[in-house]
Amino acid sequence: MSILIKPIITEKMTNDSELNNRYGFVVNKNANKVEIKNAVENTYGVSVNGVRTMNYPVKRTTKFTKSGMVNGKKGAYKKAIVQLADGEIIDFYNNI
Repeated sequence: MSILIKPIITEKMTNDSELNNRYGFVVNKNANKVEIKNAVENTYGVSVNGVRTMNYPVKRTTKFTKSGMVNGKKGAYKKAIVQLADGEIIDFYNNI
């Protein structure tokens, strides 16, 4: 079971990582804060001070088009914001 699914690289999260040393990840829905902390520390070799998690529900949409009604769905996911210790960074772009 993989705990970390992917990092969140948006303008808001990049700004938060530069100013407050916080990084965002999409994580497994069944993972708890201790497991997320251990996964980040093992994967990136940093020390984590705190973890905040948020659960996002399924979003359903309906569009009216020429061919009729189209139903869509955006899946549910869990997001974790990880606070690192002072002086430590995660470089997502080093393998490019």
